[in-house]
Amino acid sequence: MKPGPVHGMPLLAVIIPHLNDHDRLRRCLMSLKLQIDDRVEVIVVDNGSSVDLGPLAQDFPWARVIKEPSAGAGAARNAGVQNTTAAGLAFLDCDCVAEADWVATALDLSRHTAVFGGQIRLFDETVSARRGGAQAFEQVFAFRNEAYITEKGFSVTANLLTNRRVFETVGPFLTGLSEDLEWCKRARAAGFDLHYAPDLQVRHPTRNDWAALRRKWRRLVPEQFAEQDRRRGRWALRAVLTGLSPLKDTAKVLRSNRLVGPLERAKCLGTLYRLRLARAFWMGRQVLTGRA
Repeated sequence: MKPGPVHGMPLLAVIIPHLNDHDRLRRCLMSLKLQIDDRVEVIVVDNGSSVDLGPLAQDFPWARVIKEPSAGAGAARNAGVQNTTAAGLAFLDCDCVAEADWVATALDLSRHTAVFGGQIRLFDETVSARRGGAQAFEQVFAFRNEAYITEKGFSVTANLLTNRRVFETVGPFLTGLSEDLEWCKRARAAGFDLHYAPDLQVRHPTRNDWAALRRKWRRLVPEQFAEQDRRRGRWALRAVLTGLSPLKDTAKVLRSNRLVGPLERAKCLGTLYRLRLARAFWMGRQVLTGRA
């Protein structure tokens, strides 16, 4: 028998931050539609969109839409936690597509006082004969959550699960830095285990072009600098190593079974070198001028 909610309170809250990504949010909610019952509530936290979410709320009446005026996905996630009494807390990005057993897996894992990062599989939103460079690059290098957890000690917040006891002990997400890395670091320092949960699966779209990839990393570089406590010497060394890193990762591209044919590999390599050198430049400029 499935455990039910206690005195009408949900057991699990699915918290989804959103900003001007209406179509992907609709796709995300569609993936959850057949999984929701009275044990689960879904909270969409809108972070200042110019798009009216009223029609979407009518189409998905089981999804509660709230607003958080403070900018940043971390602030939106914190608002979601504050607006639920559920013991289990599942964080899902609005551009993710949850697999059919995602909610059931989250309900099961949320009974444990720990932090879980799920599996994130990539897909291309635009279908053509061959992938572009950004799509190929992300297929090889993006959202490697198992490696993040086992090697770097954090999980991305696109598919993150914990419970209220952990969250209240660790505290809210902080803005202005890599919130997933910083929060998981605090969780581990507080004594909570971080586990990779391969059965907690979502799919995430690759970025379609260089402009989207550039926007992502122009945002991440200052956040990572803040996470390093602005230690300029260490950051300068990291910038040099970032510029050299494509030499090491070239073999990974050539061996990848996620790419098809020499042309996709060539496009991936071109994006790899372009992005890492751009990141090294932004990081160096951060040291010299205080801005990326």
